[in-house]
Amino acid sequence: MKSYLISDNRDTALAFRLAGINNSIVHEKKEIIKLFNKLLEDKDIGIIILTELIMDKIKEEVEYVKRNRRKPLIIEIPDRHGSRRAQGNITKYIRDSVGIKI
Repeated sequence: MKSYLISDNRDTALAFRLAGINNSIVHEKKEIIKLFNKLLEDKDIGIIILTELIMDKIKEEVEYVKRNRRKPLIIEIPDRHGSRRAQGNITKYIRDSVGIKI
């Protein structure tokens, strides 16, 4: 299984390329959705990695895929500037997904 990064900035893409992970830099929502759908069709892709800004642009599409498909695993990461999410974001995600407060 391969991993693939969809990034909005060159620095993050370069770091992942140095680690051996293929990637693309895209900015427009239409381009992002087109690439995302292409990756979903590729049976060799096991993990799709999205930067936070990319995730913000296609959140609805990602949530649909997470609810309706087992593969690929979709991961959101911060870019080189660090996380833009509020403190406790992971706890909120778990609470919303599982329905329990931790």
